[in-house]
Amino acid sequence: MNRTLYTLLFHLGLPLVAIRLWLRARKAPAYARRIGERFAMNLPAMQPGGIWVHAVSVGESIAAAPMIRELLKRYPQLPITVTCMTPTGSERIQALFANEPRIQHCYLPYDLPWAAARFLERVKPKLGVIMETELWPNHIHQCAKRGIPVALANARLSERSAKGYARFAGLTRPMLEEMSLIAVQTEAEAERFRLLGARPECVEVTGSIKFDLSIDPQLLIKARELREQWQEQERPVWIAASTHEGEDEIVLAAHRQLLASYPNALLILVPRHPERFNSVFELCRREGFATVRRSSGESVEAQTQVLLGDTMGELLFLYALADSAFVGGSLVPNGGHNLLEPAALAKPVLSGPHLFNFLEIAAKLRDAAALEEVDDAQGLAVAVQRLFELPQDAQRMAQAGLTVMQLNQGALQRLLDGLARLIAR
Repeated sequence: MNRTLYTLLFHLGLPLVAIRLWLRARKAPAYARRIGERFAMNLPAMQPGGIWVHAVSVGESIAAAPMIRELLKRYPQLPITVTCMTPTGSERIQALFANEPRIQHCYLPYDLPWAAARFLERVKPKLGVIMETELWPNHIHQCAKRGIPVALANARLSERSAKGYARFAGLTRPMLEEMSLIAVQTEAEAERFRLLGARPECVEVTGSIKFDLSIDPQLLIKARELREQWQEQERPVWIAASTHEGEDEIVLAAHRQLLASYPNALLILVPRHPERFNSVFELCRREGFATVRRSSGESVEAQTQVLLGDTMGELLFLYALADSAFVGGSLVPNGGHNLLEPAALAKPVLSGPHLFNFLEIAAKLRDAAALEEVDDAQGLAVAVQRLFELPQDAQRMAQAGLTVMQLNQGALQRLLDGLARLIAR
């Protein structure tokens, strides 16, 4: 399939896109807002001529934040336009850069040539930076037509995704040939991009910028103060973060098992998607757990068994409150989420077996004995209980995770050097 056929099929599929938006809006009403932006209409006022950064959703926005902050420092004269595709991503971007007047934000229009052209005419970027693997043929082609270099930052490409791209070589090869820089996390991924048609001189192994996460010391102080306010310094607290549908039941079953041995144990449960906050709260209540919603502002009492993390932008803080951390999206075949956030906070890290989005990071943590994988509620309960009972083991895992972080830092600097070369052209 080539780009012309792809574009035709995209136009024909617009009614399905509208239905999908409508269905999503039923669960998350924010999908029904700002629809014009998705077609490059009703865009906010934009100062042209800066850097455009695309981060599809929440995870990519958080990963992009240190890079964006460095770009703001390095190029004080340039505005930075940050785009995304989801309401939660939009909220995160607005929260991260609420006090930065040079950050401009809108949804990225759909990958239709006329919408991409209209967006680029408005923004007129000197450089486009796409986070991870969000590749859109028409946007990239419209940039190439205008001589705008496009970089793929913190690029990931699993074996499975590479096979999918290879099936549509007529579409993906020309697109990759138009990229100016593909900054990949590992050599294996670099080779996959080269085999798919990326120009070898444009592919660089920079590592994962997720290792460059820096923790604000104030975060740890605030977490300690809140634990003291709860009078819970000695109470065992664990977190299950970024959970997906089908995982919450497993986590709650593990917590029930833990409560049999540790009646004062507290679980902080954080669903990945805001549209699931209410249903997970109802699940906790239905299962008989004394549950407090973080958004309610209610205090955690001695009888509280579950704190539902139903706020946006607080995940690192909630990690900091816990003694050990389970990272979700991994007990179901979703591919996992960022294991390095709890590691950076010196928490022992647990996950399920489905980590195909983080194979390299998981391997580094596993090899350092900083990650333990479990398969079910029983395994999760046993692992958490062991960390409660053997603080030396917990401390060893936590220190190993921090060491992995420190040994693998520097990707952000290498990426920024590559972007600087493109801006200087």
